[in-house]
Amino acid sequence: MTSERPAEPVLRVLVADDQDLFRAAFAMILDAQPDMAVVGEAADGAEAVARAAESRPDVVLMDVRMPVLDGVAATRRIRAELPGVRVLVLTMFDLDEHVYDALRAGAGGFLLKDIRRDELADAVRVVARGDALLAPAVTRRLVEDLVRRPGHGVAPLLAARLDGLTEREAETLRLVARGLSNAEIAAALVVSEYTVKTHVSRVLAKLGLRDRVQAVVFAYESGLVAPGDP
Repeated sequence: MTSERPAEPVLRVLVADDQDLFRAAFAMILDAQPDMAVVGEAADGAEAVARAAESRPDVVLMDVRMPVLDGVAATRRIRAELPGVRVLVLTMFDLDEHVYDALRAGAGGFLLKDIRRDELADAVRVVARGDALLAPAVTRRLVEDLVRRPGHGVAPLLAARLDGLTEREAETLRLVARGLSNAEIAAALVVSEYTVKTHVSRVLAKLGLRDRVQAVVFAYESGLVAPGDP
């Protein structure tokens, strides 16, 4: 008698978009993945919050611009009330100002709606793992554009918090902010990926950050990394 292999865990996804065609297309693409199941859809931010509370998805695919409650406010509420639920933000515009607020609210990544279907599925997997979507150049451009704005400078209180990091932890944060993956950071520091994950976890804990996206924003706002740094 042969024993069956245990089934792979299925990622539960909620799709929130006020445009029916986009919502249906994203749901169809994700539901067709062998490791995913779409557990609900929402046409506005308020419905997204309610559906997330009911279905407890692993990831919410969240449009930024929606009626009743926009995607930023919905992201903030979901991350505050359901910290185990991760949010992947979608928008039509790569420099949509609302995206800055969404990242601050705890979104785990940012995508344009013209993304390819394989990239969409991979992005959901990345955010579900808690790694956050940092590699795409558009995400770095968003953060760098934010810190270039008039009136934006290094926040002294944030910079002071860097003193609690070890030299290796600060270097890890600097590389995370440049968009490097754990494997790339491991190669740069000549350590194992496990060691990198340990450093990242300690950085997040010491700085009181939710995830790597917030770590990137912190690195720029504290002055640890400046736009244009190699």
